Amino acid sequence: MAREPRSLAGRVVAITGGARGIGRATAVALVRRGAKVAIGDLDPALTEQAAREIGGGAVGLPLDVTDRASFEAFLDAVEQRLGPLDVLINNAGIMLLGPFAEEADEVTERQIDINLRGVALGSKLALRRFLPRRTGHLVNVASTAGKAGIPGGATYSATKFAVVGLTEAIRAEIRGSGVETSVVMPVPVRTRLAAGLQKGRGVGVVEPEDVAAEIVGALERPRHDVFVPRSIGRTIRGSALLPRGATEAIGRLMKTDRVLAGADANARAAYEREAGVAAAAPALPPAPEAISPPRAAEAERQASAAEPRTAAGGEG
Repeated sequence: MAREPRSLAGRVVAITGGARGIGRATAVALVRRGAKVAIGDLDPALTEQAAREIGGGAVGLPLDVTDRASFEAFLDAVEQRLGPLDVLINNAGIMLLGPFAEEADEVTERQIDINLRGVALGSKLALRRFLPRRTGHLVNVASTAGKAGIPGGATYSATKFAVVGLTEAIRAEIRGSGVETSVVMPVPVRTRLAAGLQKGRGVGVVEPEDVAAEIVGALERPRHDVFVPRSIGRTIRGSALLPRGATEAIGRLMKTDRVLAGADANARAAYEREAGVAAAAPALPPAPEAISPPRAAEAERQASAAEPRTAAGGEG
């Protein structure tokens, strides 16, 4: 007999990368269920505007998922304004495409910083709130690219594989604690992140609202593996039983090997320029008080000369 769905009314949910795409659609769906929602994103003005448009008392807060102090401040503010955190949805992410051998180190590092380190940091900070209370639900948004490496997006695939593995390990570590986990693995989603992607045969593009509906469903009836659409989960599991050569041949036949590698660079230019803008930004110099006196003057000069650092974040 099917379990009755849990009520989400009054539940406090924080969503990273919540001003656009999957994050925003999920916020809308949760508010409709009566949840108390906070979204975090890089641009404070955009985030506040998105929260107003989402309605239902949604709160918009600034967040750089790669910065511990920023993430802690975000979660503290969520709890101060809405109450103890019940759910964290680690959704923020970026995708920068191209042949791996030609990928700049800064581009590699930026995707790892946001897609993996940001998720790991958020997971850790949320668990430190959940575990003492013996309740909570951690939702990490990955991708079907976290189950099969996709040409043209090697680093992106690597970060999503890592998120899948991270969430599986967390699930095993906290078994019996009362805290639940889910990892969300959609096919390409119609957001800015997926601009210019090629279509594979039999692999469509889903809407942000489709992903949001599955996330809400996983909160109402908890499950760990959340594939979007659900049918892709059966395909991936079936492929795992085949020899590698056969799996790769099927991928070429279905043109899934061209989904990322064949992306239209012109259609993606604006998104990739924005998503990669921090890659070349200079690192902040150490705080003057942390530097020995003979070097303090030089550090102050460097700090004043450096351009402002662009914070890291994005949409799933």
